[in-house]
Amino acid sequence: MTNHAAPAIFSFDQHYIGEARALWVKSPGVGLSEADKPHALAAYLARNRGTSFVAVEAGHVIGTILCGHDGRRGLIHHLVVAPGNQRKGLGRRLLRAGLDGLRRERIDKCHLLVFRSNEPGLAFWRAVNAEERLSLALFSLATDKVE
Repeated sequence: MTNHAAPAIFSFDQHYIGEARALWVKSPGVGLSEADKPHALAAYLARNRGTSFVAVEAGHVIGTILCGHDGRRGLIHHLVVAPGNQRKGLGRRLLRAGLDGLRRERIDKCHLLVFRSNEPGLAFWRAVNAEERLSLALFSLATDKVE
């Protein structure tokens, strides 16, 4: 009988960016933008130390949580687990690591965004008892677009 160790969870630092992006690109339901380019991610991780994590197995990134805060509320971005590693508790482990990181920063609540078409993602967040806020409307505004 083979005994496999659980994937290790590490702080998401700059040297994991390439593998994390590769995982996100091939993961259905993940939307990427200019904010997900390597230089922007490096700046985000430097600003939000200790709140983002990666899961590593056999030397490869198989899961991520990109998580940070503005000093008042946290925001979870890319909680992603590679398809072959899903439904084994890894998403919950990454989520716990991110929430623990926010709590250490004295952040008591966080938000996250999920595409309505991402049924597995919606199911995950419902299963962990995340509150679906149907009473709110989401707006996005580019910093160079207001006249």
